[in-house]
This record gives sequence, structure tokens and C-alpha cells, in this order.
Amino acid sequence: MADDGDGRLRTEGSGGGGLGGGGAGEPPAGAAAAVGGEMLLNVGLLALALLAAYRLYLRWGTRSGPGGAARQSQAAALPRMKRRDFSLEQLREFDGARNPRILLAVNGKVFDVTKGCKFYGPEGPYGIFAGRDASRGLATFCLDKDALRDEYDDLSDLNAVQMESVREWEMQFKEKYDYVGRLLKPGEEPSEYTDEEDTKDHTKQE
Repeated sequence: MADDGDGRLRTEGSGGGGLGGGGAGEPPAGAAAAVGGEMLLNVGLLALALLAAYRLYLRWGTRSGPGGAARQSQAAALPRMKRRDFSLEQLREFDGARNPRILLAVNGKVFDVTKGCKFYGPEGPYGIFAGRDASRGLATFCLDKDALRDEYDDLSDLNAVQMESVREWEMQFKEKYDYVGRLLKPGEEPSEYTDEEDTKDHTKQE
């Protein structure tokens, strides 16, 4: 500090600006702007994440009310389905809407996923696969109609990684759901299953 001659104190080395004259401890304006921009970006990303979570809650979380509970109760009351094979047209009847039972096919095999109706029912997140061949959608992680085929899908255009994914999904369905029968190719005749075969885990694809 030094006396400037008229009784006022000034900081040594400062210009005429005194204490407010932009001392060395003040951060550069550019750095402050960058920090502020980063904070705004983080806040924006958090807001988007919260909005997405809220929309998912509205779409799926609120659908497990009385209707969903009634469907689960109805599904639990259904008897075990007898072994049989299905054409694509026959499979579509079991979509959880026209028929309370829900079937889907993976890699040529048909599974009864009725007990998972909150996932595969009409209002479930994977409901698009109900009554359909889900192989392509599961292999490509696609949950819209682009993954469905109205004709028999031999999956011949899928690459090795996607086919491996299909086989992994098939194994998961075998472990969790009842195998019902085969998805028939065009012109293929259904198998005749005996009562003895009906009690076995007939999972080998012919």
C-alpha cells in the first residue's frame, strides 16, 4: 500500500483501477465461460435422461394395473399346451389379444411365453413379437415392424454374429419358457406327437 498524496491508499503495482482493476487472482473470462457452458451441458443431459425415464415409466410402468394383473392371473390358469407345430398363420393367432395364450418363435422353435405376458403381452415392451417369429428382431436388436416378416424368414442374410445372437436367445427361451413345437417352413407337414413325446423336452430341431 502507498499514500497517493491526498490521503487515499492505492495498491502497489496497480493502475488507476485500485482493488477492482483485474488483479492476478481473477480467472480469465474465457475459462469462466467454458465452465459455465459445461455446467449447462451437464444439466441439459440430466434433464434429457430424466425425461426419457419419465416417458418410459408412463409407457410401461403404469401398465401393470388391474388389467395387467388380470392377464397374469388368466395366464397362470391356462393348462400346459400340448406339443404341436405351427405355420406362421397359425402362430399369429396366439398374440395375447385374440387368444390369451402368447407364443413366439425363435430360430425355428415355438415357445409359450404366456407367463411372461407383462413383457410379451399386447402392452408389453416386447409385445410386437407375440404370435410372430422374433428371430430377426432379437438378432438385430430391433423392436419395430421392420424386424417382422409376413413370409417365412430363413435368416439367410444374417451375419455370423447375428446368428450367434439368435442361438443365444433360443437357449434363454429354452431355460425359461415351455417349448411347444416347430415353426413350419412353407409346404412342410407338421409332426404327429405322441403323449409320450409330449412329456419330453423335445427341443431338437429337425
